[in-house]
Amino acid sequence: MQKKPKSINALMAYMRDVKGINISGSGDKKKLRYMGYFHGYKGYRYHNNPANTYAFNSFDEVQAIYDFDMAIKTMFYPEIMFLETTFKNYVLEVILEEAKSKRFADIYAKVLTDYKAYPIGSNEYKKAINKRMNLRNKVYSLISRDYGKRFIVNHYYDKDQPLPIWAIFELISLGEFGTLVDCLELNTAKKVSKSVGIKVTYDRDGKLLPLIVYALKDLRNAVAHNNTIFDTRFKTSKVNLRIAKCISAETGINNITFESIVDYVILISFMMKLLECPKKKILAFIRLFEKNCEELRGKVSTSIFNTIVYTDTRNKLNLLKKYL
Repeated sequence: MQKKPKSINALMAYMRDVKGINISGSGDKKKLRYMGYFHGYKGYRYHNNPANTYAFNSFDEVQAIYDFDMAIKTMFYPEIMFLETTFKNYVLEVILEEAKSKRFADIYAKVLTDYKAYPIGSNEYKKAINKRMNLRNKVYSLISRDYGKRFIVNHYYDKDQPLPIWAIFELISLGEFGTLVDCLELNTAKKVSKSVGIKVTYDRDGKLLPLIVYALKDLRNAVAHNNTIFDTRFKTSKVNLRIAKCISAETGINNITFESIVDYVILISFMMKLLECPKKKILAFIRLFEKNCEELRGKVSTSIFNTIVYTDTRNKLNLLKKYL
């Protein structure tokens, strides 16, 4: 027999009587409704996975983590959008120059050919071919999906013209963009890498930028869809170690694992620096993160705080500011 859903009062009673969390009154009820029992409490009661449940004493601690998560999402959003737009513009410039065409079919044939770097028939060759074909299919699928829905698609197709690459960049997601960059042949990939400021010492194969895009893609999607980010549970896979090695070599910051949200602050700040953003803008981003951390510190126990803001965070941020 299916259980009857609990009312908001019953959920509060469950949290209080079974989980030992001090929650009561109309004020706490309103806060629980704002965050949601399932999206809020169920999502913020643990670190990284449900096996690591926090020992909350009061609902105020749940609220504090929720507020921290919302605050850092707000702070990350404009900078991730900036990087996404800027990466696309830099890549666009290079591939237009290399392909001498705005047509996706020409770009696909001329510069999206990294598969040629591998021996024919090898596993790497087959993977690269599949990735390239899947990208092509995805691009045409997006165009088909958006015809009749988006002016930019209708504008070209109704004139019997192919959709130019800059219009396609408006359709593809950040992850799909990462795949496109990953498919670039070596010389084009290296030109893209150089254009965004990555030193050739760390990127002789031109693959570092797509790795960075893949790392940011998961954070970007979590922020855009209001998913939990404070404990980096949004990662769909491990972040490639090449990113950490490059940043560590340039900044002197060690132990960059992307298991703590501060490492994403470091990655974004590092890329903003390479793209020659004003130092004041980058420092303001870092200081906002520090402010959010300090506000969290005053509202939760030390043990909870240290699982979210690792003990090496201050040292990492000081080294980052020194690098800037």
